[in-house]
Amino acid sequence: MKFKNLSYKKNIACLFSCAIFFILTSCEEDLTKRNGNQSKNFPSQIINNARIIQRDSGFVTLKALAPIIEKYELIDSPYVVARKGINIEFFDKKKPKLPGKITAKYARIFEYKKFYEAKGNVRITTNEGQRFAMQSIYWDQRKNRIYTKDTVYVTMEDGSTLVGANGMTAKDDFSEYTFFNSSGDFSSKQLSESKK
Repeated sequence: MKFKNLSYKKNIACLFSCAIFFILTSCEEDLTKRNGNQSKNFPSQIINNARIIQRDSGFVTLKALAPIIEKYELIDSPYVVARKGINIEFFDKKKPKLPGKITAKYARIFEYKKFYEAKGNVRITTNEGQRFAMQSIYWDQRKNRIYTKDTVYVTMEDGSTLVGANGMTAKDDFSEYTFFNSSGDFSSKQLSESKK
């Protein structure tokens, strides 16, 4: 009878151990499922008072200043964002002492896609002295194209102006561009020079 009682107690202990094991493992699975669904869209790096210099074979191609830059690297399409604005100087090897400039209230960069966007009071000054003003602009670096659907205001070095009411597309070095539904104010001197 003692043997039967001991075996009964062992069976109860075994059953109790199995129940605890299954409860713990089921709780563990629920936790992993819940953690897997959590958003990973948070910055992996934050840089305050950022000063960035980009070089190509020793030549400085870009200088950027931003109050804060956040890098989102833990998602499928990683990107870098400057939520509080950015000031960029870009340099051309042909005119290294005259940088072009871009300022915007917001910028986002998709590094792997080589795609850039700037929004909010965007201002661009080329190293040729042309000034562009718009609310947003996009740069596809792989295609060497810049474009916007916003109204674009352009002031040339001589003071003449051009308005592209339905946006523009351009080469990224601004050597050629196309405005949509454009109008302008050109000096008679400039028109006579263009006829020659």
